[in-house]
This record gives sequence, C-alpha cells and structure tokens, in this order.
Amino acid sequence: MEKYLMKGNEALGEAAIRAGCKCFFGYPITPQTELSAYMAKQMPKRGGVFLQAESELAAVNMTLGAASTGIRAMTSSSSPGISLKTEGVSYMAGCDLPAVIVNVQRGGPGLGSIQPSQADYFQATRAMGHGDAYIIVLAPNSVQEMADFVGLAFDLADKYRIPAMLLADGLLGQMMEPVSFSDEKTDFVNKDDWAANGHKNKREHNIVNSLYLDAPTLESKVQARFEKYKIIEQNERRCEKYMCDDADILVTAYGATARIAKTAVDHARQKGIKVGLFRPITLYPFPRQELADAAKGAKIILDTELSMGQMIEDVKLSTNCTLPVEFYGRTGGVVPAPEEILAKIEQLNGGLN
Repeated sequence: MEKYLMKGNEALGEAAIRAGCKCFFGYPITPQTELSAYMAKQMPKRGGVFLQAESELAAVNMTLGAASTGIRAMTSSSSPGISLKTEGVSYMAGCDLPAVIVNVQRGGPGLGSIQPSQADYFQATRAMGHGDAYIIVLAPNSVQEMADFVGLAFDLADKYRIPAMLLADGLLGQMMEPVSFSDEKTDFVNKDDWAANGHKNKREHNIVNSLYLDAPTLESKVQARFEKYKIIEQNERRCEKYMCDDADILVTAYGATARIAKTAVDHARQKGIKVGLFRPITLYPFPRQELADAAKGAKIILDTELSMGQMIEDVKLSTNCTLPVEFYGRTGGVVPAPEEILAKIEQLNGGLN
C-alpha cells in the first residue's frame, strides 16, 4: 500500500475526504489550522464544500445544518475554539445528528498556549455541551491513527446517529509520519427516515428538532437516548494492551502520551521491572471492563497524561478503587520524556519490594 509523508492534520483531512466527508466548516486556530488549509484546497476539487466561517459558533451550526440533511459533515478546532462549539454539539446530540468534531488540543485554561495538551478530557467525555448527553470520543496516538479513525468516527456517528469526536493534541497534529490510506469505501446507511433531505411527495416530512416544551416528552427522548448509550457502551469499547499479563505496575495513558509511556515500559522491562501499558482508544465509551481485566494481577496503577490528571477518575472507577492509583503528568504544553515516566515507574517498583 502506497505511503505518504504527511502531517497529522493533513492526513486527517485526506482521510475525511476519502471517507465521504462532503462539507467542512472551520475557523483557524493553532495547532489545527493545517487541517482547514488542506480542506480549503482539496474539497472544491473533489466534490465537497469548504467554508471558513466567521466564528467557531457559526462553523459548528453550519455543521449541524449540513448533518441534518444526512450528508457527512465535519468541523474542527483547538481547545478554546471547541469550548465555543460545545453549545452546537449539544444541539446536534439533542437532534440525534451524526457529525464529526476534531479537537487538536492545546494548553489551557483560557488562551493558554499553542503547545500540546490533553486537558480537554473532562470536556470531551463529561461536558461536551449542556444537558444529559454523551458523544463518542476516539483518541488516536499516531498520524496513521489520525487517518484511520476519521472513517471510523463517521461510521459510528452514522450507525448510532450521534456526534463523534477525534480527540488528538498538538503533537499529533503537527508531527509528520508515513501514512497510508485505505481504498475501501465505508458503508453509508439509509438516512431517508430521518434526514431533512427532501421528500418528493414519497413520504412524510422529516423534522430535525431538539426542542420539546412538554417535559414528559423530553424525558422520554432523553431516556431513549440513554438506552442507545448502553448499546454503544456494550459494543464499541476499544483499547490496546501491551505486556499486561504479568505486570505488577500497570501504566495507563492515551493518545500521544501512550507512545511516550510505551518507550518507558520497554526500558523498565529491560531493567527487569514487570510493567505493562493499557491504552484506551475510545474515551467514551471508556473500556472499563478491559482495564479491570488488565489490572487483575497488578499491584498498582500509574496514570500518565498531558494534564493535571483527568482520565484518572475513569481509571479508578474501572477498578472500583481496589488498586492504588498514582499519577505522573505534565501540563501547560510541557511534554514528558520517557525517562521521566521511567523514573516514576522505578520509584513505584521500589515501594513494591
């Protein structure tokens, strides 16, 4: 399969077009601007629509409008821009619309920095807009996965009529790696029973709506949506396990941090320390059962993130707080070296002896 040397942001854009994305609405913000620039050049040439909106608010609501017609639509931003988009994402969740949102995270809070971060975990998995709702969240850890997960995000969004997010970071968006693209076409589900795409006198009008003034009606809609979430939580959990079978120390990490942690795990193994790595790929639904199984033989868990520790709550919940959980993280855009994580592993191993 032919490979291309591309930035993560550009590979993501190319993969989205190949996955059938027909509308992209964006607004420039570092470190994801290359994605918008790539789509600006490529979409008009390849049968799609690119529009740079006047604001993040406009971009997400344009995405909502396009998604309501049943076509594949996508928007992207970075951390403060995603905060502005959350209202629109909540409206998409309330309308049961499939769309893809990309967050190439940067340091915060506020304007923060333009350096890599993973401090939007809570926002993506807990509070992506107001109301009772979840969205699917995928966390790539390479340029190849940036490309691979776009088609998966669209497929899952279509399958469950739910917004899906690619939660990356500035490291993945800006790095260049060889990447290949699948020529396999993704399946497009029939959307005529809900999309506002014209009825041609052959069926009733479809109405896309998130407003229900009658409280019991809204309650039933939300309850039905949570039944769907149960199905997603049952069927769509994804993870990677690395040297977990005999691990005394289990390291948990996602995204780019998991690559750094894997190097630290390899170095620790060379020193005779029994350590493994558990990487959640879906942050929602979080692979809780898989983590619980991986941790059965462990004595302690080390969670590591580019934040002050947000995924640590899901790690503790997955094990019912039966294991001690330590944390090592860097924030503000600082990226840890493998040696830093290795030093923490060695410290914890000394306490186990």
